[in-house]
Amino acid sequence: MPRALAKSNSALSLRERALSLLARREHSRAELARKLAQHGEADEVVALLDDLERRKQLSDARYTESLRHARSGKYGSRRLAYELREKGVGEGLIADAVADAREGDLAAARAAWAKKFGALASDANERARQYRFLLGRGFPVEVVRRVVGGEDD
Repeated sequence: MPRALAKSNSALSLRERALSLLARREHSRAELARKLAQHGEADEVVALLDDLERRKQLSDARYTESLRHARSGKYGSRRLAYELREKGVGEGLIADAVADAREGDLAAARAAWAKKFGALASDANERARQYRFLLGRGFPVEVVRRVVGGEDD
């Protein structure tokens, strides 16, 4: 990009920064506020975020759906809930997303387990290792027990 057309980071307005971040990926309101806080006054950031929401350029619901889709099949509903809380999404949206994700937890856990291990554990140490792996991926304990124990539906 030619130098004359490129703006330095310090020359970007608060709105330009916000739109630049949103153009890359969805953000939650709290996450975007945190990123913009160092570049503007608190009331200025709040007003901008309100305007972006009014224009439907910022949406916690859309962010939640985006993250749920990105994590489906690889991670469980507990990890999704954790990540959404970390990003400041409201509990109502989290509950809806987790309810949707729980429907696919068993299939996703089986797929992740099969890809990593492929065979039932032969001893307690291996079983514990498989448990830790699936729990670390954010799958609920009852789902992990069914997958590692080899239980069918």
